Amino acid sequence: MNYNWDWNIFFKSTGIGNEIYLDWYITGLGWTLALALAAWLVALLLGGLLGVMRTLPNKWLSGIATCYVELFRNVPLLVQLFIWYFVVPDYLPESVQIWFKQDLNPAVSAYISVVVCLGLFTAARVCEQVRTGIQALPKGQSNAAQAVGFTVAQSYRYVLLPQAFRVVIPPLTSEFLNVFKNSSVASLIGLMEILAQAKQTAEFSANIFEAFTLATLIYFTLNMSIMKVMSIVEKRVRIPGLMVEGGK
Repeated sequence: MNYNWDWNIFFKSTGIGNEIYLDWYITGLGWTLALALAAWLVALLLGGLLGVMRTLPNKWLSGIATCYVELFRNVPLLVQLFIWYFVVPDYLPESVQIWFKQDLNPAVSAYISVVVCLGLFTAARVCEQVRTGIQALPKGQSNAAQAVGFTVAQSYRYVLLPQAFRVVIPPLTSEFLNVFKNSSVASLIGLMEILAQAKQTAEFSANIFEAFTLATLIYFTLNMSIMKVMSIVEKRVRIPGLMVEGGK
């Protein structure tokens, strides 16, 4: 393939004010980080709660959590995004509709929709990881908690959850990485995260390969950094005899 790579394109003017193309990527990175971190916070909190509910003896609570998981896990993410952005706002109270559609900056409206969508979608997956982690613990752990007089809530808080979350750090890391990658769907509703900025750069500069190569490198660097950090966390919180290094 005879192609002349021009990496200087990122330092050239976009023709819009004093911006250069690299500025677009920096802005896109900011939106991506803001999206992924907010969505992950929602997913971790809600998913943890649902994971606990799925392991409770109460059939109603367990059933609610199961229905949630089946619904959000089996509907494509893109469909859910369009529902949250185009459909749900129309069913909100009129004052909220006006605030969401007219008062807010369009980028902020899109941001809220993506955070809610991505957070709720990922929560279903986190729920299953937490449920698996709790059920993987030896039965004696919960029996011991009951023997010393702990209530169900205290058993989860002081005995089961601290251990379960340590066990599921590797799969939760994968879900965290997926949040960053799935944040690219935000480009479809006009939020200028990394992928959207890459598309815009390719259109303005006609340097398609450079534009998407840089976006790929940014995603790769983000994910590798997260994997490294979580690997260190996993080693520090490992429970001897319960978590084995290297999956052995």
